[in-house]
This record gives sequence, structure tokens and C-alpha cells, in this order.
Amino acid sequence: MKLNKIVIIIALFAMVLSSCNKMDYHEYTAYDKEYIERSFSYVGGFMAKIYNDIDTDWGNLSGAMLASATDEAEYSHDGNSIEDFYNGSWSAANPHQTVWTSAYEGITYCNEFLANWSDLKFEDLSLRLDYEQEMFLYNNYKYEARWARAYFYFTLVRQYGAVPFKTMNSTGTEETLLPCTSVDSIFSFIETECDAIKDSIIADYTNIGEMALYKAQTGRASKYSVLALKAQAALYHASPLFNKNNAPELWHKAALASKELIEECEKGGKKLAKEIDALWSQDYITNADAYGEILFARRTPASNSFESYNFPVGYSTAQGGNCPTQDLVDAFDYADGTPFDWAEWQEKYKAGKSTSPYENRDPRLAKTVAVNGEAWPNDLEPYNPSYPVLETYVGGYHSRTGKSAGASYATTTSYYLKKYCNPSQILKARSDYAVTTSPHGWLTFRLGGAYLNYAEAVFQWFKSQGKANAADFKDSEFKVTARELANKTRTRAGVAIFPTGMTNDEFWGRYKKERQVELAFEGHRFYDVRRWKEDGDKFMKIHRLQITKNADGKFEYQPTEFTRGDGKWQDRWNLFPFSQTEIMKSKNAIVQNPGW
Repeated sequence: MKLNKIVIIIALFAMVLSSCNKMDYHEYTAYDKEYIERSFSYVGGFMAKIYNDIDTDWGNLSGAMLASATDEAEYSHDGNSIEDFYNGSWSAANPHQTVWTSAYEGITYCNEFLANWSDLKFEDLSLRLDYEQEMFLYNNYKYEARWARAYFYFTLVRQYGAVPFKTMNSTGTEETLLPCTSVDSIFSFIETECDAIKDSIIADYTNIGEMALYKAQTGRASKYSVLALKAQAALYHASPLFNKNNAPELWHKAALASKELIEECEKGGKKLAKEIDALWSQDYITNADAYGEILFARRTPASNSFESYNFPVGYSTAQGGNCPTQDLVDAFDYADGTPFDWAEWQEKYKAGKSTSPYENRDPRLAKTVAVNGEAWPNDLEPYNPSYPVLETYVGGYHSRTGKSAGASYATTTSYYLKKYCNPSQILKARSDYAVTTSPHGWLTFRLGGAYLNYAEAVFQWFKSQGKANAADFKDSEFKVTARELANKTRTRAGVAIFPTGMTNDEFWGRYKKERQVELAFEGHRFYDVRRWKEDGDKFMKIHRLQITKNADGKFEYQPTEFTRGDGKWQDRWNLFPFSQTEIMKSKNAIVQNPGW
């Protein structure tokens, strides 16, 4: 895509980027360099467009999240295209290019900005009182653009492996014929770029003193964002999908990158939020506790569409949406650290020692999943005064066999999604209620995930050195163990920590569950299973829960297995197929991924 004079049309949307709720974005037509130099805001338009191309997953497939192609969730609308990921309809002719267009568009704008708009002086504006502050932020744009370009390449290599690569724009024909650059080269580029800009980009937008303008810019990329990208990319590069030769040194590099990030965060006062749900609360932008953990969140305009997709049917215009599976619910331990086991719980239930499988569980469960008998969302009662709590049992109001409007879209699993939802959102106006919207931030990088990344890298590094209890090992270079790092998020949640002395297999199994629980619905599970090249079978046979209400008002709970597609995971699904159209346009310069 060739960007030049008079051909740049930047359609910009309102995006939350400051503690004053949003940075105002407008539509700009960039005619030439002289036109752009008339205002800082015209150049800001480039950056706004770049940020808008950063990926989120608020239900990109007609409401379905990628979580519903995993064992995290099942989308309640039969026939949604999310099913293509496991029913055999995914192909080069139907490639589901979830980031291809936006990432390359973002790369093109980054290249254009860096080549032509990154060294302006704005001399005509030098007498403005805020000139120094505006230039301070403007001079940081080039580092933000380099970070964003590296991030776009990470999202591409994560999906496709080797992809076409450019750091300068050229003609459409030349770009169409670009061959794929190797995985190693792209990961090396990401590492090199992050190292090149980490000490130049603004370290922390919450602490820029008199250089702050009339509103904070905490939605922009900072040094924390740069180091988080470097660490995450290094972890992926070391993983089996991309580490073809199982080179231990890649795990060492990943551990070093995570160590650098964690040390920088701790030096800067970054820390885990007291409560995990602060990260997606309505006030996450202004909540210092939340922003103590967030390393980069992709802010989106105030909306209620996510709640509309995912609130329980029977609540106004809600559509049921991405319903957590029994597999995800089972991954949450008891609060004392004991793994949950259905057979054991059923025995307790029969003996009268427990009335619900959700008693005494990891508190994160109640912050992530809405269960039968719970008042969710907050304003369920005003809309349905006869049904003040969720009824997901057979024949219950919010079940598929219930009497609610849209019951055919009700949960298939007996659960509804809480995470990321604003429980006070009003979806339909009435005489005594107005429709509401609220800001949402996609958690691209956060400290909780960074601790888990570090734990995995350190564990795999020591394991590659032949350590029998690698989770408990440390040395002069890595002075904290993988077990201690993985316990950070458990301690925050109030769950008993992992014990010492676990075998490598035991720790790895427990670690994967901790990652599944802590990072649920944040877009990681879909890619984690692929980069590990294990557990794909868990996406093909998921579990639902059937709840029966007896005449005495007590409930019976029975997990049931549901097979997706033919029930067989295919290795080729670890990478996305290239679009056949893109291959043909490239005149076969792009080579299709194996198996497609």
C-alpha cells in the first residue's frame, strides 16, 4: 500500500486514551507535509490510526471470541463462523484472516510515519504556550510507531509463522510480490527494535511531570509496553511451534527478557492490582490500582456491545454469547489449593458435605463466570422481576429449555460470562432506565501475565539443563524460582500457593491450569495451546453441565461431554492458512503453510 500526498484518508474513531475518558479523534485528510505541519493534531491522526489497528477480541466473529474456539467457552449461537476453527470449514478459501488486514495496514502507516512525518519541527507553532509539551509527546511518536510495527509483526508471526516483511513502503505491485521472511528473522527484528527504543520511549506516562498536557496519555505505549512485547515474543520464539530444533538458548533468552521486564516494573513501582477484576472495571483508566498492573491496554470507545453479546438471554436484548465451559470452571482449584475433582465432589454432595460445586473455590471463578442461582448482572431484577437470579437448570428461565425471549440463544453450558462485562450496563431504555455505555480496555500486556511468562521461561530453561525439579531451581542469574513466580497470581487471588517438590510434569500441568485461569478470555489460550503443540485435543471434546432441579428445590449436577467436528485436532491448525487470494496476488511468492 503506497501512502503519498493526497491519498491518505485516516478514518479515526473515538478511543479511550486518557484519564479524561478519551483522546478526541477526528477524520483527517493529509494533503502534504506543509498541511500536516499546521497542527500537532494532524500528525496525531497518524498515531491514532496506528493504535486503532492494534488487535482486540470483543467478539470479532459476529459476537464470538476466539475463546469459543478453545476449551474456555462455547458460543451459544449455532452456525456462527467460530465453528470453522474446529469443524473442518477453515481453509485457504476461508482463511479467517483475523489480523492480516489490520496488521499490514498498521505496518504501512507506521512505515509512512517513520519515513515522512517523524522529524517535523512545527516552527510556526513555536510560540504556543504548550509547544514544549506538544513536542515532547510528538518526539515520542516515532518510538511508539516502531513499537507498534514490531507488535503488528508479532501478531502476524503468531498466526502464520513466516510472513511478508517490510520496513519501508513501496508500490502496490512490489509489495504484493514480497516473499515470506523467516520466523527467526521476524522474531529477531522484534527483539532488535525493542532493544533499540526501550531507553528512548517515555518510560511511564503517569510520571512525566511538567511535560504532561491537559490530560494524561496513559493509553500510549511506554517502556513497559516495549519490554512486555520483547518478553512475550521471546517466549513464543522459544516455544515448540517456532523453536523447531528445541534450542535451549531460546528459553534462556526468553527468561532474560522476562527478567528485564519484571525488574523494570518493580523498579518503577508497578504491582499486581489488589483485585483482578479492577483490570476491567468501569474506572480502570483512572484507577491507580488497575494501572499499577496494566502494561498496555488497547482502549476502545464507550459501548455496551460486549455486554449485549454476552449477558444472559432474558435480560433485555442480551444474546447469551461466549459461555464458559465446564472445562474452564473445573480448572479453578479450591481455595486451599486442592485441584477440583468432580467424582470427589459428587461423593461430598451425596454425603451432605457440600451443597454446590462452587463452594470454597478459587475467588477468580466468581469474577469470571456467572453460575446458576446468582444475581447477574446487577440489574437483572428490574428487567425480570419474576426471575431475580440466573436459572440455567433444565427448564430454568435462562436456559435453552426456558421461557425467556431468545431462549434458543441461551447458554449451552449452564454458565454465562462475567469477565470484561460491566454488570450495571443497561441495554434497553425504559421509562425509568436509560441505555448506558462504558469504556473497555483489551488487556494486551499486564503484570500478571508477565509473571507467568517469566515462570514458564525459567522453568523450561532449567528443565532443558536437566534439572529434575526445575520449578524449584534458581541460580545467580535467575534468583527467583518458576514456582515462586507462578505463585504471584495465586497469592493475589487468595489461593494456596504451589508446594515445593513437584516433579517437572506435575508443575507443568499445574502451571498450564494457572495460566488458563488467570488469563481466561484475554486471548492467550487460543495461541498457548498452539505454540506448545499440546492439548489441542481439549478443544475438540469440551464439557457442558446439565443441572436438574428436583421437586424439593435441590439441584443435581451432571457434566456431559460434547464433541466438536469429528473430534480430532489437526496439527496444521497450529498456524493459520494464507488466503489463496493473497498467494495468487503474490504470484506464489507467499508459500502456503504445511497441510493447507
